Amino acid sequence: MAYASTNPYTNEVLKTFPEATDQDVQAALTQGYAAYEAWRETSFAERSKLLKKVGELLRRDIDKLARLAALEMGKVLKEARGEVILSAQICEYYAEHAEELLKPKALKVDSPEKGRPTLVHEPQGIVLAIEPWNFPYYQVVRIAAPQLSAGNAVILKHASNLPQCAAACQELFEEAGAPKGLFQNLYLARHHTETVLNDPRTCGVALTGSEGAGSVVAGIAGKALKKATMELGGSDAFIVLDDADLEKTVKWAVFGRHWNAGQVCVSAKRIIVVDSLYDRFLELYKKGISELKAGDPLDPETNFAPLSSQKAADDLQAQVDAAKKLGAEVEVINLPVPNQGAFFKPAIMTGLDENNEARHWEFFGPVTQLYRAKDEEDAIRIANDSPYGLGGSVFTKDEERGARVAAKIRTGMVFINHPTTTKADLPFGGIARSGFGRELIDLGIKEFVNHKLINIVDIDAPF
Repeated sequence: MAYASTNPYTNEVLKTFPEATDQDVQAALTQGYAAYEAWRETSFAERSKLLKKVGELLRRDIDKLARLAALEMGKVLKEARGEVILSAQICEYYAEHAEELLKPKALKVDSPEKGRPTLVHEPQGIVLAIEPWNFPYYQVVRIAAPQLSAGNAVILKHASNLPQCAAACQELFEEAGAPKGLFQNLYLARHHTETVLNDPRTCGVALTGSEGAGSVVAGIAGKALKKATMELGGSDAFIVLDDADLEKTVKWAVFGRHWNAGQVCVSAKRIIVVDSLYDRFLELYKKGISELKAGDPLDPETNFAPLSSQKAADDLQAQVDAAKKLGAEVEVINLPVPNQGAFFKPAIMTGLDENNEARHWEFFGPVTQLYRAKDEEDAIRIANDSPYGLGGSVFTKDEERGARVAAKIRTGMVFINHPTTTKADLPFGGIARSGFGRELIDLGIKEFVNHKLINIVDIDAPF
């Protein structure tokens, strides 16, 4: 696996980095565990100080970090800046709330002879974070902030096309005052995943990535008897009911499917519109897509980016071609795109009936799967006809109706009148082929801690 920065707008290789050696990995594990042993004894106030400082540095370096994301994976500047701010907010959230989230809990018992039990939450070691390229900073902070707040150490294996963003993450934590080894970026080779997870100093792995990668890593973790959390693919349903505010809904649909060039696990990938609004929705939706501005991600006016690499664009085209062979109909929207770069013109795919297996695929890019539903019940049926279960959304003027429909959608998250999104103080995660475990709020900080019972019992022995 080569670690290389390749600008997806120019296809220029900016910089390459060698993979870590076996000796590098062992040194990192030794240093990381030593840092953990000291860090676990630090106060929440000291941990909070570190996270607050990381948040400050993220805000200070917003322009530099946003530009780096644009150069390495093609993210447009406005979105990259938003990602950096979200990352800072996550750091600040745990700086403020970690102690309260992990405070010991006295358990109620129905008789004194059962003792005075308390549940405490203790760190366990090194967490391996395997993170994807589509959100270079947020994905890293989403695991690092809670785990460092809990007292664990983190080794990062970032995507191979983001070596400079990965290095920037380590630099931020170290400048903020993290002890050497507490947060380490390593350019790990594939076989190193097994090395790290088999090491007794590692307590688990958090992976965000493809379903295939998750299956492999979860298998390694399971064999090593290590805890794992998996945030994998998604094919979120975007349901438009017959009483939706159509113009507002269309704007959210265009954004929900095309931000980050559609390379988002929680993109509105499957848009399901009830029959009475379908034709008008489609008309407005195509118009909205055609008004996007494709161009250099470093241009502040650009809001439609290239894909992360030419390979990503080629793979997506092959997937679309395969869907067409199975009977799907594809309309490419005539959005002007530059002659250079890994651009993929937005496309709308229909004809995805029960006989077309492509309805179960995740299209990681600006391809909309569009469905005409007979009514609300049919929309729910279509939404649940998916192997994934990450997020989803329901659009309706009746919020109570929206909540009732949301309750019937089998996913980890559902939003009413907004595409699935993420915030520092909301949980994130899915079910089924979208993975398991949760990140953020109290659920995320408790994934890799030991929930230990301490019970004081003062009764006479039976003999």
